[in-house]
Amino acid sequence: MVLMPTMARLKEFDEDSALDTAVDCFWSRGYEATSVRDLAREMGIGGASLYNTFGGKRALFERVLERYANRSTRERIARLEANHRPREAIRAFLAEVIERSLKDSDCKGCLLVNSALDVAPHDPQLGRAVTGYLEEIRSFFQRAVEAANKAGETPPGTDANALSIHLLGVLMGMRVLARTGARRRTLEAVVRPALDLLGRPH
Repeated sequence: MVLMPTMARLKEFDEDSALDTAVDCFWSRGYEATSVRDLAREMGIGGASLYNTFGGKRALFERVLERYANRSTRERIARLEANHRPREAIRAFLAEVIERSLKDSDCKGCLLVNSALDVAPHDPQLGRAVTGYLEEIRSFFQRAVEAANKAGETPPGTDANALSIHLLGVLMGMRVLARTGARRRTLEAVVRPALDLLGRPH
């Protein structure tokens, strides 16, 4: 009976707000360079609350990746698929990434791409999670190319699977270049040959 008020006090914080702060913390520092002490301080909670609510650093990072995907890539894919023809959805997706990269004054890049480079090679479990999120992007590209093929909007013989893999590689390369401060001309030059494979826009 005595423990119940204490346990309640441990939960007296806004979990969604704390999770958003954790996203920023991992995004700015990276997984390895972010300590539990850093997280607890930035999130405004105690170490016990962090473990009780989120299960520790690894489990929190998995929650962070999910939240980032929901608010970034998944939101963009759903919006573009609902409002654009398939081929134009791909163009709009990449155009938005360019604009977002150019406005990223801190050169933080994409949390998923950063994690693919920094975390995945050293942590198979987190690597599989990151791969799953990147696969969602590749699947979007493939769906769009397949639909454009069916509508006769792409060059004859366009391989939807191969092109989707190529587009994902272009996206990741562009995101890495953006972290080095690449300018618009460079980012658009990276994207242009891939878009040419889709055929000319109407």
